[in-house]
Amino acid sequence: MSIEHPSIEMVGVSVLRPYARNARTHSRKQVSQIADSIRRFGFTNPVLVSDDCEIVAGHGRVMAAKQLGMTDVPVLRLSHLTADERRAYVLADNKLALNCRR
Repeated sequence: MSIEHPSIEMVGVSVLRPYARNARTHSRKQVSQIADSIRRFGFTNPVLVSDDCEIVAGHGRVMAAKQLGMTDVPVLRLSHLTADERRAYVLADNKLALNCRR
């Protein structure tokens, strides 16, 4: 199996679109905590997007970037995934985040 190595690029937050069926929500407190982390450590985790700039993972990071007045954020395009695979990834990513809280 060959693994693709996509590259990180900077993209304007104004062109990023939230995933319409995103089940996760972020409170103001969570967004502020993410913003504090970005301020302190930098933007260490890129936003995952489709080729047409729909956010697959990283909605909270984008909200925090906007709160900080950032105009561009690092993104990783998931070009190698089909639409169905991206939806499956969103579900798996959310499930993993919930499992880590236990």
